[in-house]
Order: sequence, then C-alpha cells, then structure tokens
Amino acid sequence: MSLNARAARDQSRPSRSHEDVVECAESYMRAHVATPTPMATLCRVVGRSERGLRNAFYHVRGMSPKRSLQSERLRGARQALSTDASGAISVTCVATAYGFYELGRFAAIYKREFGETPSETLRMAIRNARRRQDTQH
Repeated sequence: MSLNARAARDQSRPSRSHEDVVECAESYMRAHVATPTPMATLCRVVGRSERGLRNAFYHVRGMSPKRSLQSERLRGARQALSTDASGAISVTCVATAYGFYELGRFAAIYKREFGETPSETLRMAIRNARRRQDTQH
C-alpha cells in the first residue's frame, strides 16, 4: 500500500484517541444533560483545545459537540415523553429537565428531528397506556 493510500485510509477512520475524547465528553454531557455545558468546560474535561474537541467529534460523530449534546438531550426528552403513561408530566417539565428553556425553539427542533411535536408524542403515550389498561380489564 502506498504512503498516500495509507494516509487517506487513516484519515477516514477515527483514531482511538479521537474516540476516547468523544467518549469522555459524551459521558460528561450525559451526566449533566439538564445543564448547559460550555465548550470551555468540555475542553477542560477532555484535556483538548476547542479545535481538538471539534475535530474529534467531526471525525467520530460527523457533527459538532454542541449538536451531539442537543441530539442526546432530544432523545432523552423523547424517551421521557414516550414513557409517561400517567399523564402526570408536561412538555414544559420534560423540556426544562433536559435543558431546553426556550419552549418554542424546543418544539421546532423536536418536530424537525422526530416529525411530530412533543405534545403529540405525549398524547400518543397517554393514549397507548389507556388502550393497554382497557384491554387488561
């Protein structure tokens, strides 16, 4: 294999150190999902410059750390809305629990990501829970 072909192959695969950096950053972000995480904090946690952190995320995830965190928080919010069978929670409670404080923006991002509004997800979860309950009685 030529030197250029090997270099191109090595660039297309994330390096182990990039994977370690992303894993460490994502672990921190999951542990602090409800709080805004500044890039400077993530850089300190993983021991990389902002450029190094961004490069690691683009190599491993194909997106920025901020976008990755937002996706993680959105998935958590969707899970919480999808599993509420009691109807005791609100979209507002879930959104703020996952660090989304601008509710209109949260709803727009959520709909773009999942094809339905957060309230539709919650209504569907409640409806499905009632159906299951009705079939059990």
